[in-house]
Amino acid sequence: MRKTNILFMAITGLLLISVSAAAQKIWSLEDCINYAFENNIQIKQSQLNVESSKADYLQSKLNILPSLNVSANQNTSWGRSLDRSTYQYSNQKIGQFYGSVNSSISLFSGFQKINTVRQQEFAYLAQKYNSDNIRDNIALNIAAAYLQILYNIEQVKNAERQLQTSEDQVNMTKKEVEVGTVAKGSLLDVEAQAASDKVKLVSAQNQLMLAYLDLMQMLDLKASTKFDIVKPDLQITRKPSLLPVENIYNKAVTIMPEIKYAEYYVKSADRSLAIAKGSRSPSLSLSSSYGNNYSNQITNQDGSLKPFWDQLKDNGSINLGFSLSIPIFNGFQTETAIKKSKINLQNAQLNLVAQKNTLRKNIEQAYTDALASYQTYVADMKSVASLEEAFKYAQEKFNVGMLSATDYNVSKNNYYNALSTLTSAKYDYIFKTKILDFYLGKSLDLNDMGVVKQ
Repeated sequence: MRKTNILFMAITGLLLISVSAAAQKIWSLEDCINYAFENNIQIKQSQLNVESSKADYLQSKLNILPSLNVSANQNTSWGRSLDRSTYQYSNQKIGQFYGSVNSSISLFSGFQKINTVRQQEFAYLAQKYNSDNIRDNIALNIAAAYLQILYNIEQVKNAERQLQTSEDQVNMTKKEVEVGTVAKGSLLDVEAQAASDKVKLVSAQNQLMLAYLDLMQMLDLKASTKFDIVKPDLQITRKPSLLPVENIYNKAVTIMPEIKYAEYYVKSADRSLAIAKGSRSPSLSLSSSYGNNYSNQITNQDGSLKPFWDQLKDNGSINLGFSLSIPIFNGFQTETAIKKSKINLQNAQLNLVAQKNTLRKNIEQAYTDALASYQTYVADMKSVASLEEAFKYAQEKFNVGMLSATDYNVSKNNYYNALSTLTSAKYDYIFKTKILDFYLGKSLDLNDMGVVKQ
């Protein structure tokens, strides 16, 4: 019994450890994006739209097949009624059975059915690429939110270092005040600065908390969920080696789903126009049917009721017919439909041009931003190095009473503000280059950027 209890406790402990480990999963950027792809409601809805469009496409192909229908009718009548088998009126109780098989096929209708198949195929592909575009936009938003967390983490670290520097200076100044080297007013100034730096730290921590919440809400995770991310040490280690804008655009215009969507929408609109024009053409269809019937009023020569199967052998009939319809006048409905289809096609073509222009502008903007943010980053690095030396010098002078607390605080704030600006430029550059990689068809993976140092 004791061994059983020990085994039970061991298993329970392992389960608790397993549950705890699962609850404390550390999310990478890829984890976040893949989770969104599987669970995001907007993506799921777009996928349902794709399935619906695919069903329409399949149905358009099935509509080309002949129709086939079977019907049967059993009637019993009393009083004076027409027996459809003998075509005579009778006052007796009549039992009748009718059955038929009917089939028809459209032989020609201005190629409308063929064009409908093509139109539905293009509409399906357009919907598919629209779903891909939704996925891409969500992935980009998640990447931006993920990098925002990393940025805020560094800002918290900067604020912690700033506060620690102020607290160290407060302790040192207290000792100097006690020995009379520094006036008490200087102590009050550095204490006020330390209080201000503590407020900055709390603000940075709040911003980090909000950044986490923003990403969790994108993933539709509850705020109470234990959530943390992988924190790679992103370092810009070299100058950007970016392809020319024209090369990026030429690649992007062939793979971006928003362009594919617009292209297939144009093709779909073009087939819709062909369908509308097909309404001008005559239509020819073929139909055939087989019918049979039974009645309790049909008798043999000896007056006996003719058996059911014998009646079916005698009463069967086959029909075959062609139907030709030539449109002459229908209140200009066909011409109006053609005109509206032409307008829709022109709108689709203009939308394609607009999508290409937007893509080109976005690439040009991202390219310019990437270069500018790198130059800003380099300039900020030089500024930080310079202000760091100035702050060290100011600290030395303050410690020996050769610099006022006000001037010391100004020098310190300038240095840490420059660190904050450098961090902003760093993550701005990383995100802009990642966008350019995205336009080249690369995955949103921080490890393939060439600027990641784990």
